[in-house]
Amino acid sequence: MNGQIRAREVRLISADGDQLGVVETSDALRQAQDQDLDLVLISPQAKPPVAKIMDFSKFKFEQKKKLKEQKKNQTVVTVKEVRLSPVIDKNDFDTKLRQAEKFLAKGYKVKVSIRFKGRMITHKEVGQKVLDDFAAATKDIAVVEQRAKMDGRSMFMQLAPIADKK
Repeated sequence: MNGQIRAREVRLISADGDQLGVVETSDALRQAQDQDLDLVLISPQAKPPVAKIMDFSKFKFEQKKKLKEQKKNQTVVTVKEVRLSPVIDKNDFDTKLRQAEKFLAKGYKVKVSIRFKGRMITHKEVGQKVLDDFAAATKDIAVVEQRAKMDGRSMFMQLAPIADKK
């Protein structure tokens, strides 16, 4: 910015966006000072570097304002987890299912996981069946975003709420 620009010449852009061509840095700085504005390097890696005449403090303010607006408009997706067992009982399954339905109704994604302990790991198809049953039980309010897959001693599946049900 201003006196910190080390390039001998720059491609100059005026305050209203017009190309003024390649000029000496000192001339560009003089033009900016005549307009009570700053000379700011926009693209320092270009040959020659590109500099623009602008009000730098106003530019920074508008950037902060845009960033704040973007943060306000972004939605944070929360993932809730429901843990099951490969040998889960019917009542426990229903309890976990109700909990997952509450999360889905609030618009959260649900990660359903099964942790295999001991020799249960040899019967992955049992865990797969439990996850398939869970997906089938929630098919009217959720879509399977990620099919069941193994990760170490755990099997995961991710459910997302159906958009029109939110």
